[in-house]
Amino acid sequence: MCGINGIVKLDKNKVSEKEISLMNKEIQYRGPDDQGIFTHEGVGFGHVRLSIIDLSSKGHQPMEYAHQNRKIEIVFNGEIYNFQKIKGELQGKGYVFNSTSDTEVLGAAYLEFGFDCVKKFNGMFAFVIYDRRKNILFGARDRFGKKPLKYYLDKDKFIFSSELKAILTQGVKREVDFEAINDYLTLQYVPAPRTGFRNIFKLPHASYFTLDLSSRKMEIKKYWNLDYSKKLKLPESELIEKIEEKFEESVKRRMIADVEIGAFLSGGVDSSAIVAFASKFKKQLKTFTIKFNEKDFDESEFAKKVAKRYGTDHREFLVEPADMKSIIKKLIRQYEEPYADSSQLPTYILAQKTSAFVTVALNGDGGDENFGGYDKYEKHLAIPFLKMMPCKKVLAAKLFQISKQKESFLLYKIALFVELLDEAPVRQHFNFTHYFDIFYKNDFYKNEYQKRFEKIQYDSFDKFKKEGEFKGLDQILYLDFNTYVPDDLMVKVDIATMANGLESRSPILDYEFVELCAQIRINQKIDIFGRRKKIFKKMLEKYLDKDILYRKKKGFSVPIKYWFRNELKDELEEAIFDKKGLVLKMMKEEKIKELFDSHQNGQNHSKKLWSLMSLNLWHREYFLNK
Repeated sequence: MCGINGIVKLDKNKVSEKEISLMNKEIQYRGPDDQGIFTHEGVGFGHVRLSIIDLSSKGHQPMEYAHQNRKIEIVFNGEIYNFQKIKGELQGKGYVFNSTSDTEVLGAAYLEFGFDCVKKFNGMFAFVIYDRRKNILFGARDRFGKKPLKYYLDKDKFIFSSELKAILTQGVKREVDFEAINDYLTLQYVPAPRTGFRNIFKLPHASYFTLDLSSRKMEIKKYWNLDYSKKLKLPESELIEKIEEKFEESVKRRMIADVEIGAFLSGGVDSSAIVAFASKFKKQLKTFTIKFNEKDFDESEFAKKVAKRYGTDHREFLVEPADMKSIIKKLIRQYEEPYADSSQLPTYILAQKTSAFVTVALNGDGGDENFGGYDKYEKHLAIPFLKMMPCKKVLAAKLFQISKQKESFLLYKIALFVELLDEAPVRQHFNFTHYFDIFYKNDFYKNEYQKRFEKIQYDSFDKFKKEGEFKGLDQILYLDFNTYVPDDLMVKVDIATMANGLESRSPILDYEFVELCAQIRINQKIDIFGRRKKIFKKMLEKYLDKDILYRKKKGFSVPIKYWFRNELKDELEEAIFDKKGLVLKMMKEEKIKELFDSHQNGQNHSKKLWSLMSLNLWHREYFLNK
């Protein structure tokens, strides 16, 4: 696990070690164990290393690999869990290896299989290869975007990095991408390929790029897609056995390391399942959890119960408002794009504390997306039964009116649900997952921004339409795996862990396990009666107590709604009413004041307020204080 950097000067000027060193320095925390630089005429690569597999100097990067008069240079961030199997196959074809690292195998696989090498890798990865003979760059990201790859391209140069802030060291012009901000205000994150900065992009998940250094032509292709069209028709007992077997394989793959491995343990179903299965392969697994003083948000007692059952070496870390105050500026800088998933705070602190004890931590990400664990999915199940309801538009208008009079966010959500009953599923989901839905935006945006965005509200979701192939809720799960998972969930974990020199692994997002889950029928996952993740929980009944499996889901959230009325009220007010910020540039000040006052008077607008606060702090950090 590492950080990668690179510069290619397409105008044939030479890349200096100083330029690469500047980029390495900017993301040194991603790889505190080692760093390296490679330059060859107009190409320069940089690497900072967190040593996980092959701790020797033979794992040093950038790494050269040569075979039969072909020579490539590679920088790689991630882990290839099946590299030993691939290595054996390549050795049978005459390839020779000098280390026990997966980096060397990755390089050899490219020489043997070309661009299709990515289809053979089971793991998390972002890499770039310089093929001298073909005079091209070839780079890729893993199927779910666990590892980041950002880039800038103009007629003279191509710059790439694990983190955008390293690209900014090269004098790239900073301009706000307002289309990205519009998406962010709805989703709490910026969907790929945008970043919030004009002309700086992120390579989409499950994609690779080629850059011809002679013609300066760059192409991006998707190499993998999730398929929900084929369903398993097995007796429940056989399906449970299949899920259990594949889940155990996924966990086992991620137990390979030459350093200490632990696990995040929230006390929820998914992280508890990971601990239960990881404990098969490691005695006294180290486990780590966050606790809060606010009981509505604290699950530490459930985490402690799981830890006791499996005999783990368990630690708890308390998160309080003072922690938020102390690290908020650092969080904004680290996340580097507009980002407002408030669970970034406990995730960051958990990673920071955990890194003192282990170098690798397993997490439970992906369970809800695989098995229908969110309440938003239930809304989609209910829609077919309600679409025939008469006078929907009239009812919605009346509910909107009453919700405004009573300042009731609950009534507003019901009105929104009714209003959207006749929309396409992906457009419904775009608004169900909202911070600022299209109706709020029309109310809050100043006229020029209303007009600017009125025709592009759904662009980021509509490109993933699959009405012809996937039916019902499968469309929505597919959508989440192509937007929320790579652009929010994976971003949150990668930034939080790598900023603290910690590698995080996600067994539930093993692509083979996810492909299996896509073949499970929706009614075996979730139903309209509020029973979620049914088949997964059924499989886990022999591993976890029923109060862990069947209690109401809380999620990994923070009590920010209380903090914004007390300890963080002044910080919130100062940030969102900043005259130099983007919030008052784009939105009506009286509407922001209404939102702020309504929250102080008892309504819960914490998500909207956090997104506005984060947006202005991001703008201040990267555009006003540069």
